[in-house]
Amino acid sequence: MQPVKVGLLGLGTVGGGTVAVLRRNQEEITRRAGRGIEVHVAAARDLVRARQKVGPDLTLVTDPFAVVRDPAVEIVAELIGGTTLARELVLEAIERGKHVVTANKALLALYGNEIFAAAQRRGVMVAFEAAVCGGIPIIKALREGLTANRIQWIAGIVNGTSNFILSTMRDTGAGFAEVLAQAQQRGYAEADPTFDIEGVDAAHKLTIMAAIGFGIPMQFDRAYTEGIASLTREDIRYAEELGYRIKLLGVTRRTPEGIELRVHPTLIPARRLIANVEGVMNAVLVKGDAVGATLYYGAGAGAEPTASAVVADLVDVTRTLTTDPENRVPHLAFQPDALSAEPILPMSEVETSYYLRLRVEDRPGVLADITRILADLRISIEAMIQKEPAQGEEQVDIIMLTHLTREKHAMAAIARMEALPAVTGRVTRLRLEALS
Repeated sequence: MQPVKVGLLGLGTVGGGTVAVLRRNQEEITRRAGRGIEVHVAAARDLVRARQKVGPDLTLVTDPFAVVRDPAVEIVAELIGGTTLARELVLEAIERGKHVVTANKALLALYGNEIFAAAQRRGVMVAFEAAVCGGIPIIKALREGLTANRIQWIAGIVNGTSNFILSTMRDTGAGFAEVLAQAQQRGYAEADPTFDIEGVDAAHKLTIMAAIGFGIPMQFDRAYTEGIASLTREDIRYAEELGYRIKLLGVTRRTPEGIELRVHPTLIPARRLIANVEGVMNAVLVKGDAVGATLYYGAGAGAEPTASAVVADLVDVTRTLTTDPENRVPHLAFQPDALSAEPILPMSEVETSYYLRLRVEDRPGVLADITRILADLRISIEAMIQKEPAQGEEQVDIIMLTHLTREKHAMAAIARMEALPAVTGRVTRLRLEALS
């Protein structure tokens, strides 16, 4: 039987890794897929660099549309990133009846509904394991392994750059700007790190996982996103004193009122396994009603970890090339006509616990004023630290952890605290998740 021919769009880090893994594990992949899989043609902007990566035997072109329009290509692997050109290429490949494998989380988070609808009409597959958490098979776990479960919540450390920054700040006591510079020097952060440090990259991935976990359309525009740039070493240290670690966490949870979809810095109990995920590693915790909590850990980026997921998708597509489209695993795990219309909760209606840090004048009655505000809004305190003033200072830090409360009540309490004459500056607010 002839090998399945793949058209590769992009020969960067992941594209080069994909070619290397396919070649190195060719025999094993053929045994698993039932047919060989070979890259027939690849598009790259710099043909000289691309040729150095893949050797003399692979056909290279500069026009990605030539790959999509090549009649011999059965599967198009989109690895160029971005959302404009990538969207055009993927939609044209689908229209031409070709299956698609993509590692592009932004493309799916923004245009996944359109892409999956087009694929459904043409009877082709769109596989995207590599779009979320690199080499961790979280998409397959959600789409297939946990099919028997009603997913209750998903919580993940899904951006390696931000996790490296927070881990290093905790380990070294350095400030955010200093550690970000280190991450850029090591190649963990881009020259413009906005998507990573502001939580946008994590929100793309969370949007995809929420869609698969709960059977809802992609709704990236409804995701609440908050980054780590304003975190201080003091808050990381205070969190440690209280038995917590701060991580940029993506959380999506099913509630009676709707589905939470949020990314923000979060205190997690240090005893939780996910709180001990360090450096550039990723981890996702999934709670199902039947299986309970399951944890998926591994490399969230890199040439061969991500290529591992791309090749796994190529194998999956190859296995099902002759399958009736109606009998394939649905793109979002649920049948296309059975997606839920459950709303995404606005952040103001989300319930969680809070870490609050206030800088106050060291005089009688201040704490009573603060606790009175919390009591008026029915917010109860779980733990509190009041620091001694430093020599010669007349201000102290008060750190409080609250029990569960609705976000709008917490924000109202913060506004009233900041209006107190004894409170100086802004109140630092971080959310807390027990993940129990």
